[in-house]
Amino acid sequence: MDETYLKPGRLIESEDPTVAAFAKKAVGDESDETQKALKLFYAVRDDVRYDAYLPLGDIKSYSGKEALAMGKGWCVSKAALLAACARAEGIPARPGYADVRNHMATEKLMEAMGTDVFFWHSYCELLLDGKWVKCTPAFNKSLCDKFGLKTLDFDGETDSLFHAYDKVGNKHMEYIHDRGPFTDVPFEDILATFRAEYPNMQDGIDGDFHADAVEE
Repeated sequence: MDETYLKPGRLIESEDPTVAAFAKKAVGDESDETQKALKLFYAVRDDVRYDAYLPLGDIKSYSGKEALAMGKGWCVSKAALLAACARAEGIPARPGYADVRNHMATEKLMEAMGTDVFFWHSYCELLLDGKWVKCTPAFNKSLCDKFGLKTLDFDGETDSLFHAYDKVGNKHMEYIHDRGPFTDVPFEDILATFRAEYPNMQDGIDGDFHADAVEE
């Protein structure tokens, strides 16, 4: 088997003791690889809050290890964390990216972005039973409840990328362009796009993303 997707990366820090400990606690005594992957997915999804207000110009915002340390992250860092946890548990993993149109975000976020297109929206691919399966651990359950969204679940067999509609039938996300998988987080490439598309997001946004979601 190719060991590429089991090795630690600059922003997929599978060798970090805190990441390894988090992964080990999540899987417990489970030995089945798919079940281990599911436990890791739900641990990253729900134990690390989604926060879209992080500074896009700071490399720490892209790190799986930093997301775990802060207890919050966004799609890129949470996918990196899941990949790191999977690699720490011997499951080949890699981050993937796509551009999506998002119809569900806070007014403050949309104003800062200046568009409803989320470039480099990140998911994670895990090699299970000989095939790559996509999953997205970005949106924690409590946040989905606040936005009226269905939680994005994962069964270890079928791709789980995003819901097209929310609980009442409103459009949530539209797939625009798949950028494919990478060995590590392509920080420089993502940053170049973000500097061009989101100039007002480089230093982050003041406020509490979850609190704003509740108000709206």
